[in-house]
Amino acid sequence: MRKAVRTSEASAGDGPYSQAIVSGGFVFVSGQGPLDVEGRVVGNTIEEQTEFTLRNIEMILAAAGCTMDDVVKVNVILADIQDFSRFNAVYRTHFQEPMPARTCFEGGLDQILVEIDVIAKTRD
Repeated sequence: MRKAVRTSEASAGDGPYSQAIVSGGFVFVSGQGPLDVEGRVVGNTIEEQTEFTLRNIEMILAAAGCTMDDVVKVNVILADIQDFSRFNAVYRTHFQEPMPARTCFEGGLDQILVEIDVIAKTRD
């Protein structure tokens, strides 16, 4: 069984997908970028865009009854892998030890610098 998670506190996106799905004791958050609720890109630097992207994820997790402390896996796509250390500086401020497992790679992104999806363990 799966249940969609929706919040007006984060970008709803414009594709045929849910902000997140709860299934099997986990929350699967769809790839999020630095988009406000109107779908506009927020920020010009990797730091600004990472901060806003992680804020969107926090809002979606909250709607599912979770926090960043419940995140067990993170996937990151950077438009430019040269931004890796600057991305990490912001990323570190949103997680505590033990850090979640993570994959990070460079990929073609449409007018944004970062996209992040996460998997979190529910508290039930």
